[in-house]
Parts: sequence; structure tokens; C-alpha cells
Amino acid sequence: MRITGGRKKIRVGDLLVEAGAITEEQLQEALAYQKENGGKIGNIILELGFISRELLVTVLTSQMGIDFVEVKTCKIDDDVLRIVPENLVNKYKLIPIGYAEDNPNVLKVAMADPMDIVAVDDISILSGLQVEPLLAFEDDINDAIGKYYGSQQAMEAAEQYRKERESQELTEEETDMLNEDIESSPIVLLVNQIMEGGVRQRASDIHIEPMETNVRVRYRIDGALKQVMTYDYSLLSAISARIKIIGGMDIAEKRKPQDGRISIMVDRREYDVRVSMLPTVYGEKTVMRLTSKDGLTKPKSGLGFSPEEIKVFDGILSNPHGIILVTGPTGSGKSTTLYTSLSELNTEDVNIITVEDPVEANIDGINQVQVNVKAEMTFAAALRSILRQDPDIIMIGEIRDGETAQIAVQAAITGHLVVSTLHTNSAASTVTRIIDMGIEPYIIGDALVGVIAQRLVRRLCTACRQPRLADDDEKVVLGAPADEDVVIYEPTGCPLCNDTGFSGRIGVYEMMPVSRSLQAVIAKGATADVIEKQALSEGMMTLKMGAAKHVMNGITSIGEMKKIVYEAGDEY
Repeated sequence: MRITGGRKKIRVGDLLVEAGAITEEQLQEALAYQKENGGKIGNIILELGFISRELLVTVLTSQMGIDFVEVKTCKIDDDVLRIVPENLVNKYKLIPIGYAEDNPNVLKVAMADPMDIVAVDDISILSGLQVEPLLAFEDDINDAIGKYYGSQQAMEAAEQYRKERESQELTEEETDMLNEDIESSPIVLLVNQIMEGGVRQRASDIHIEPMETNVRVRYRIDGALKQVMTYDYSLLSAISARIKIIGGMDIAEKRKPQDGRISIMVDRREYDVRVSMLPTVYGEKTVMRLTSKDGLTKPKSGLGFSPEEIKVFDGILSNPHGIILVTGPTGSGKSTTLYTSLSELNTEDVNIITVEDPVEANIDGINQVQVNVKAEMTFAAALRSILRQDPDIIMIGEIRDGETAQIAVQAAITGHLVVSTLHTNSAASTVTRIIDMGIEPYIIGDALVGVIAQRLVRRLCTACRQPRLADDDEKVVLGAPADEDVVIYEPTGCPLCNDTGFSGRIGVYEMMPVSRSLQAVIAKGATADVIEKQALSEGMMTLKMGAAKHVMNGITSIGEMKKIVYEAGDEY
């Protein structure tokens, strides 16, 4: 059914100017930006910071006389999704979300531009239904398209590829050549879809794993792996070949592990993808680590520091020389903390040089060196050269051996600020680990200015978390008074958090600034327990205490806290 009548296309930008929400000059600037970069005007006005999300919604809904919908909270049925084909969904940036409660002939459609009459008419003609447009944000719609249509598109590409192979009966080498040549081939679309899906679902890693009869794809979201797709085993060699081509690896080598790098653009943001391929008994397994180019340098508040922790963190960073160590297991957010520290220290009057394996994010104004064992550029060799480059601040990706530790300590004592990471469980055990590497206790006591031990816990989804009273055992774990009622929250699961009960992660920190008295304790060669006792007497909060605080503030669950306590080797 076509809705006609003397309707005129109303432009979102003009509406905002009319309402006095933005100026004509701001609109012209946004239009110039749109001409150069593309995208919906409402989104660009938001991106340029001319208006807040809340005000944009208020103005547009009142001026257009339509409702706003939070797409993330909608659970969309498959039969509704089938009404609008994917090419229209992507073309107009919209997604059908359901039927009107009082009329099954009215289809509710979330749109980035609800004033787009052509889009409304096209869907109305195609579906034979009346369309009720609703306002939604473009990035939310993109996420929903990736979530609901992405796997379907990937499955279609996989199926098309399988049919092509069957009809042509190509050898593996010919298939590799074909994938190399054709940019729009199904396998290219499939690999792009896997990577874009990972970005849109906030995955930190993508695993493509060969099994006996199929290929499994899993995303690591907020630290937990989740299976998202499985494909026919016949697709494995083509997927691996495509990833090798774009990752700059040797396409013919299938028996040795290989590493590569890919840069991708998703929704106008650049992502860096580190690729690792490993031959297994069923074929090559691929793991891709996703990092946003601007994701590693967060503001301090984005790391989850409390105001007191920010004070301690700033105090540690304000030392002109010495060693600052960030410790914790793999995936505990150490790199993010390091990069945040470097961004804080990155001013025009200091020379900052890093040695990393590999360089995880490029930062303007910082000289970054990549370790290359083949070229004999080890951490130790690079550090020796760096000391001749007149540095003020040196960042070492990781202290792995006694030689690197020795040079780092020497650099710290001779007036440089050295920032690095170690894999230890707690702040105090970091000191003993360095002594185990062959550094004299009195030297490390002199060089060390602060240690930050950290972990990541999953944040509870605020839309569906459920409160309950803690039992006696839990109060003991939390260090709460036994005679008081303590409210804690449990994960439940809703469309907003993909039914996991969690959304995003937050850091838990144990910060140990090295005071004069602590320096004296370390210099005597004290054990980790003695060092920790001294630090606690000076007001240090342990990882367990930090996690307990998050539980009592309703940020995370007691289950997440218990993981940390076990990891850090604390007693209940």
C-alpha cells in the first residue's frame, strides 16, 4: 500500500536549525563533512559534538511527531526480519522491529532517517503493509543489522561458495588463485562478515577453528568465548587463504605457524587486527585480536579508577625517574593502562620511546620500536640502542628475562622513567619476581617507584541485574559486617546484553606506590608477604578489596569477584 499525498521531504538538519538546537553555520559545517565522508546528517551533527543524543532525540521526536526506539532493547522475530530484504535494510539504514500492538497490518520500522519518504514507500510496497517509522540511531541500527542479518549473509556466501566449488570442481591451488583475484567473491564477503560481526558484537578476539567435520567461529566478548557460526569443513582452506592474503602471510605455507596484521574500517572507525595462524590436526586455526585504533588510549575515568585511585595513579606517574610496573595475567588490560599512562606523559618537552612485541597501537608523538628476533632486535638489544637516543621515558612491552630487567633497572637509576609489564599475581610478588631475575634487592628498592596489579571483571547489565541479600559466607568474602544487610546483584540476561547478564568490563586495581619505608623493606630482601603487610599498613587496597567494592556498588557480581580472588591467590 503506497502512502501518497502532497508530502515534502523534511530534512533533519533544517528541523534542528528551526528548533534552535544548532546554528546554520554548524549545519553547513556538518553538510561539508557529510559531502566528504558520507553518513547520515543527524549522526554527523552528533559526532561533531554540536548536540547531545538526548537533545537530538527530544527535538526530532517532537518536531516530526514520531516516537524514538532503543533498537538494542528490541527482540526481533525472524518472520519480521524476513519481510524486508537485506539490500533495503543496508541501503536505507533501517530495521523492521515488529507489528503495531493494535494493528497487525502496521509494520514498525526503526530508521536513522524517518523522514525518508522513498524508504517508507519502498518498504510499504514490498511488504503490502502500512509502515510506522520510528527514530533510532544509525550506529544502533548498524549493530542490529550485523547481529540479525550478518550470520544470514555469511551463511548465504558460504553456501554460494560451496555450490561454485561443486560445479567447477577446482583444485585447492586453483581455489586459492580464484580467491586472490576476485574481491567480491563469496569467500571475501564471508571473511569480511566474520570480522565486521566481531567488531559490532564488541569481541576482543575471533577464533576460526577447524573441527573434524566443520569449521567453528567463536567471538570472545567481555572475556568469555561464544560460538556464533559453524560452516562446512570444505570452506576452511578458502577462509585461511583469504586471511593470509589480506594479512600479508605466505599463502603456500600450511605447516608452520604464521603471524600477520590487517587494518579494517567498520562504521567509519579503523580497527587493527593481529592475526595468528597455527596448524592443528584438522587444519589451520586462526585467531584474530581486534583493537580499535583509538580504543587503547582511554581517559583515566574510562579505566574504572575511583577518585582515590586516580590520586595514587597520578602520584606514581609524577615521578621524574624510576620503574613503574603494571602486572597481571594475559588479557587483564595491562596494555590499555600502559598506553593511558603514556598518553598522560606525552607532552612536547619529553622524548618517549617504546619497545614492544608487537606495537599494539600507534600514538602520535611517541617513537615506537618493534621487537624483531630474526634481525637480532630483542628487547635487550633495542633497549641498549634506545639509551643512546636521549630518552626521558622508556616503555618496555614486557620484562621477560634477567638481561632486560638489568638494563631497565640501570636506566631507571640513571635518571629515566621506565614503564613496563610483568606477569605476576599481585603487586608485592612483582618485587620478588624481579629479585628472582637476578636483580639485587637494594637496587630494586632504589629503582622501583610504583606497582599496579590489575584484573578485569565483567560489568553487570544495568537493565536486567537482580538485587538480593548476601548470605553469611558472602559477607565474609566481601569483608562486610555480619550483622548488616548487604545488597548484591546477580546477572539475569536481556536483549540489551545478548542474554549474558553482562555488558562491558571494568578494571580492578591494586596500587602500591613505593614509599621510603617500603623501599627499606624491599632493600632488605623481604618476602612478598612482608612487603604486602607494609604496603597495607600504608593504605594499599588489594585486588580482593577493590573487587568487593565493585560488588557492593552493584557494578559486578560475586561470581566475577571470586575468579579474581582465586587468581590472586587470596584466601577466603
